[in-house]
Amino acid sequence: MEPTRPEQSRPLPPHVRALIADVESAYQPEQQPALVTSFRDETPVPKTGETDTPPVWQDDKRIVPSWAAGLAVGSLGVGAGATGLGCAAWLVFKGLSLVSLPSLQTFALIVLAPFVGAAVLATAIGAAIAKAKRSHTTNVFKGSVQVTNKTEVSSTARGMFARNRNDVRN
Repeated sequence: MEPTRPEQSRPLPPHVRALIADVESAYQPEQQPALVTSFRDETPVPKTGETDTPPVWQDDKRIVPSWAAGLAVGSLGVGAGATGLGCAAWLVFKGLSLVSLPSLQTFALIVLAPFVGAAVLATAIGAAIAKAKRSHTTNVFKGSVQVTNKTEVSSTARGMFARNRNDVRN
């Protein structure tokens, strides 16, 4: 259908029709290409040993101090021992609870708590002693040191307002 003016029935000039067509096309929604959401690589994977690339040496850059490794191993040992003792006590008290008081399970936790605490404390003390034995101090500065600090504090109070002045000089 040819665009026409409402008051006239004659056809519009070509440049006006082109302008109207451009305006109508500007208001049309654009057709966007479909978005690619996946990709499959169809190239065959080479079998082991078929590549020409030699293996690359990868240095191990992790540095763990020996005291930290020892502390970790000791903590694992304490945890495993406490778990074993706890399981054994639980089994014993579970068997006893069938015969006697039902609250012996809670009693087992109360009895084992000091042993676990002592084991953790022993591990911490051992690690601290081992670290203290290996520590040393390196003093770089050599010479005399003179430090003079002078502090003056003046305070004035008038009614409920007070003013303090701290003057610190080195």
